[in-house]
Amino acid sequence: MTWRTDQAGFTLIEMVVVLAILGVMLLLIAGRGPPVSHGLTARAAAGELAASLREARSRAILENRPVSLIVDLAKRHYRIGDRPPAELPPDLAVALFTVRSETRNATEAGIRFEPDGSSTGGRIELGDGSGRLQIGVDWLTGGVSVADAP
Repeated sequence: MTWRTDQAGFTLIEMVVVLAILGVMLLLIAGRGPPVSHGLTARAAAGELAASLREARSRAILENRPVSLIVDLAKRHYRIGDRPPAELPPDLAVALFTVRSETRNATEAGIRFEPDGSSTGGRIELGDGSGRLQIGVDWLTGGVSVADAP
């Protein structure tokens, strides 16, 4: 019996070294966590807030009674009527512009929707280091729009 020494292939030691290197690389990548984009966080928060405003308008029409979306700037959350509050991301700056009659105190105000679909109107601005988004509510139609703030 003869042994051939010119065969191509990998030894067991080479395979173990490669697997160890891949394992270390996987730990380094997994340890960083998921990538976070502040711009995407702001857009997601604006989308959720716009959806909540649209829901408040729909509830006002459906239930034939006024429904408000209340924003609490101190506690950094918002709620529709008596429903449980939804949190705003802690790293976003929030500003609410609405009519004086919908201001409850120094940190809490809202936008009210009427049964005919109209509203008190206003806008909510969300900002991070890279830019600002504006969620506008038309007073006549109650329509909600999201756009980049000027």
